[in-house]
Amino acid sequence: MGGLSITSTIEHKFSNNGERQAWPRELHRVFCMQGGDTDVSYAKNSEATACAIALSKPLLHDAIASMKLFRGAESIRIADLGCATGYNTVSTVEFVVENLRKRYEVELSHVPEFEASFSDLPSNDFNSLFQLLLPSFGSTERPYFVAGVPGSFYGRLFPSRKLHLVVSLNSLHWLSRIPEAVLNRQSPAWNKGRVWVDGAKDEVVKAYAKQSQEDLEAFLQCRKAEIVEGGVLFLLMAGRPSLQPPVNQLNDEDTRAKHPFIIIDQAWKELVNEGSIEEEARDMFNIPAYMRSIEEVKSAFEKCNGFEIKNIKYLKLIEHSKEKQEDWIKDPSSYGRAKANLVQSGLRPLIEAHLGKISTEKLFNRFEKKYSEDINLLHKTCLYGLIVVSATRK
Repeated sequence: MGGLSITSTIEHKFSNNGERQAWPRELHRVFCMQGGDTDVSYAKNSEATACAIALSKPLLHDAIASMKLFRGAESIRIADLGCATGYNTVSTVEFVVENLRKRYEVELSHVPEFEASFSDLPSNDFNSLFQLLLPSFGSTERPYFVAGVPGSFYGRLFPSRKLHLVVSLNSLHWLSRIPEAVLNRQSPAWNKGRVWVDGAKDEVVKAYAKQSQEDLEAFLQCRKAEIVEGGVLFLLMAGRPSLQPPVNQLNDEDTRAKHPFIIIDQAWKELVNEGSIEEEARDMFNIPAYMRSIEEVKSAFEKCNGFEIKNIKYLKLIEHSKEKQEDWIKDPSSYGRAKANLVQSGLRPLIEAHLGKISTEKLFNRFEKKYSEDINLLHKTCLYGLIVVSATRK
């Protein structure tokens, strides 16, 4: 999720364990997937991400199978941008290396070495990731060289014409920043009373859409400089159906009823109404996410003019299996815990930097309660929309 780099002129103060603290001016220093291996860590709550990656892997396999082989290259350089931590990023890179190696063995007499760079924001838990990358005692060496590259993928990360294959999985729906107008009380785009873009007024939606387009264009321009001619760019991001306007970020009414971003917005409103969290704290926080359509993605590629799109698809991922749904219906409280852990793994560092630990605990406790007590939610089906793109550097 390596792109967020929010800067803001806001200097309001909020409570943190009973003490007042200034809102960090650069939230990219604290926004990351939750590290470690606790119940709320990303490593223990990345099953949905793994399913999304699995859904896209046939397309990734096709991209590798059709890409140019670089005859005479001493090394092939791969990068995972927005790698987070956990096994998902490791398994993806190993999938890429294994399939590329097979092609070189079969089609060329020379098999190059492979270099893999794992990149995310400096706040990412690289320590846990590097532990996964260490070969087990007594095992052979890992079949590729490893590097960690901290930084936002909305800026340059590598030298010119350095990379042969770049993947970015489940990250590009995170924006580089919250549009300033959305947090400005004097602006028509002030998103008062809400913490996300779905269902917001036109001015808010336009501000988010504009930021989203600028971000994707910046990302593509950077990769245009870094990827060699004939290299591959493979993207997987949250998206929305083409027929849905940007104000409708989600698939359908069932999805909207139980999507985590919707439920956390509801939890926040309840706590504000009860006086447990300041209204100002809610109004000055927004989730930095935007689900693009295929048309918006194509538009950014056309403006970049550095890639030829080979494949672009919209896919749907079901929230969970029927077996798991049946288990949760028998024990709704476990469903609430699972959803709370999932959302904390992605949003807790950002919310805690804004609210402090005590209010953050209140928010996620209420979030868990809402899922646990509303049995109707368990009988609805939540679909996560995905956009997959395979493109070749011209």
